[in-house]
Amino acid sequence: MATATWVREELDRRGIAYQELHHTDAYTASEVAQKEHVSGHRVAKVVCVMADGRPVELVLPASRRVDLDRVGELLGARGVRLATEPELCRHFTDCEPGAIPAFRHWDGVDVMMDGHLCCGGDIFILGGTHRDAIRMQFDDWFALVNPRVELFTELA
Repeated sequence: MATATWVREELDRRGIAYQELHHTDAYTASEVAQKEHVSGHRVAKVVCVMADGRPVELVLPASRRVDLDRVGELLGARGVRLATEPELCRHFTDCEPGAIPAFRHWDGVDVMMDGHLCCGGDIFILGGTHRDAIRMQFDDWFALVNPRVELFTELA
């Protein structure tokens, strides 16, 4: 399988330079970092939460984990929890479960990035499958996604 077609089309349409990377199955962003021989600080993982019943896409470095209490404070939500696999499959139909690309998927799904992901140079994102990744400039990714930037993680 290759990187999700919509990911390539979006990057090509906007004229953003990127490199497709392929590796054996990797089911976590940390495994992607190992297989691509890069720091987990440069691999963006997506954690989807349900905040008062609505999905929110959190983007953070593979080397960190989400502080759900902090996310709740930042969103002003009464309840925040990790999305279940059926919810992920319902909201992110265009990729394999657990391989959500760190892009803005729909207008109704907010994207919040942890400030620890900010870096110069390249960033690596999942390509929609457990065997594909995208390497691109962080600044290009940031301009494309335009996420809300907050601090909501701790070291894993």
